[in-house]
Amino acid sequence: MLEKNDEKINGFLFVIVLPLLLFAMSYYGFESSYTRLKTSEKTPEFLFSSVYAYRVIPNYLSVQMTDVMYYLINGPFSFFKDFLSKNGTPFYHGLFLMNSFFFILCSVLINKMLQFKTLFSDVNQRRVIHLLSVFFIVIAQYAPTNCDTIALFCYLSGVFLTLKYLHTQQKGYYGSLIVLIIISTFVRETACLNIAFFAAVFFNVKDVQEKNYQFVWIIIPLVVAFLVPYLGLRKFITTEETTFVEGFYIDRNFSSPFNLAGLVFAVIVLYFIYRLCTVRENRFVFGKYLFFSLPYLIMITLVGLFWEVRLFLPLILTGIIITFHQFKKTAEIQLV
Repeated sequence: MLEKNDEKINGFLFVIVLPLLLFAMSYYGFESSYTRLKTSEKTPEFLFSSVYAYRVIPNYLSVQMTDVMYYLINGPFSFFKDFLSKNGTPFYHGLFLMNSFFFILCSVLINKMLQFKTLFSDVNQRRVIHLLSVFFIVIAQYAPTNCDTIALFCYLSGVFLTLKYLHTQQKGYYGSLIVLIIISTFVRETACLNIAFFAAVFFNVKDVQEKNYQFVWIIIPLVVAFLVPYLGLRKFITTEETTFVEGFYIDRNFSSPFNLAGLVFAVIVLYFIYRLCTVRENRFVFGKYLFFSLPYLIMITLVGLFWEVRLFLPLILTGIIITFHQFKKTAEIQLV
């Protein structure tokens, strides 16, 4: 009984308390030269223009969290007002609380997936990998946004549902994945990567060679679940300020030392994750995942900035999960 209690306490400290402390250090321990959100008194107007306007759920939560922090600072937490005012604005504190909540959920999900059908039973090995994953998320917070942590949680939830569906073949997990993709498209375009991961897990070259296209029928609902809300948002949210993309930065990506450093960072990390895959099946799944993620990578190249390494986080974390997951050699695909 004492050992079980110790394990629960250790798990709580490692999965929740330690990541939260690291997250707080990144938001309040040092200031990034990349963003000035810390001085914004209210939700910035740019979040409701350009491509940011389509990230409906994070924008709504940002407004609500800012109002909550205004109330707390001038009400129940008024005795703490001087300290909070010196270290940020109601918007920034609300951003931290919102992102911290979803960051902790990400940590819990990563912990669950590293335990589910894992290749390694040693708890110390899993904790080292978990800590590495947490550090990757924290280090990317030098460019904090109101949508990336929520989007990462939604994406990891989709990865977890895909793995559960792979090993159980229960249609409920597949249906939940469809619903999740619809919802997460209102968060950020990262939702499309759930399709890439599902395809990487279930696509079988042998089936194509044998002209068995059953895989196509099971992937179509996922594509539709992404495209309908994605295009719908761009159809109904139309103002002079909204655009499909914020700009095209391909020239800056290959001319700026910072952006080149971000690209090199992502390539090196993904390369070493690939080398960590000691099982042939896992390497094959990781390779398929990168292939199906090419549209996302192309869009990052065209309209994103490589220096914002947070854009590569879903790929990095997925690679880590793939590396230590025990995949079946074959997966029977059922139509739903």
